[in-house]
Amino acid sequence: MKSFQVAIASVVFTMAALASSAALAQQPRGNATLSGKIVDDAGQPVAEAVVVALMVGQTEPVSATTDKKGEWRIKNLAEGQWRLEITKDGLETAKQVIEIRNNKVPPVNTTMTKAVAKADPSVEINTAVAQAAELAQGGKIAEARKIYEDLLVKYPTVYQLEGLIARTYAVENQIPKAMEHLKIALDKDPANVDLKILQADLMMEAGDKPGAKAILDGIDITQVKDPFPFINAAIVTINEGKGDEAAAALTKLLTQFPMQNEIYYYRGRAYVAAKKYDEAKADLDKFVALAPTAKETADAKKILDQLPKK
Repeated sequence: MKSFQVAIASVVFTMAALASSAALAQQPRGNATLSGKIVDDAGQPVAEAVVVALMVGQTEPVSATTDKKGEWRIKNLAEGQWRLEITKDGLETAKQVIEIRNNKVPPVNTTMTKAVAKADPSVEINTAVAQAAELAQGGKIAEARKIYEDLLVKYPTVYQLEGLIARTYAVENQIPKAMEHLKIALDKDPANVDLKILQADLMMEAGDKPGAKAILDGIDITQVKDPFPFINAAIVTINEGKGDEAAAALTKLLTQFPMQNEIYYYRGRAYVAAKKYDEAKADLDKFVALAPTAKETADAKKILDQLPKK
């Protein structure tokens, strides 16, 4: 932050140096001189500090830079109030208001203290979130949620915490509470794919299957990390007797998750619903070969046995 402030001050000083006569011409001139000395908190002179002076009511500043002794001087100033801002990389910015009367003002001596590095809040947040995730994996959902809630009180602008809180309520099947926090996160980041998938999951749990499907249909499949919400949506479509539609959705999903064997099983079921038995047999045979010990394998074999024989 200090380097940013110094950069601003340097620009002001450079502009003032390039057009000092124009700057002074645009504001009241006078015979007063502001001067002073700047030292650090150890009493040592601060060289190359930038002193920017701006008369109250004016828009053009004048500037000076301290010498090796920490001294500075600005001449030809009019009477009135002047705001001073002194910057130096590594030191806290010093500000004060000086009143010039009768063209006289005592030396402005300033002590600049060392800038205190501000802790990066992301370190604390990431550490706490990792701790909460570990608690959640151990089944301590309420404890995990308390960590997120405490972080949100301390960092209210970190809206991503609302999404994490929503997930803890979803695990506990507290759908209304989960939706309440999820809405806050989505209002801040409506294009977030993970949040939209969670929204669809919650809507599915709440019985709004058409609404959930509409959300999933609008998501770019290449941005998806978890196929199961889409598999669940396909199951709903299969149960509605829309085999071709479900098969098309699962084919699309398979391009993104070619190693997800369950997709072959559900697409096989979709083809059965669409009465495309050859395609169903190919998918179900492939699933049995790829996942002989999966929980769906027995059902896949049963469906294969029941398929019409040529």
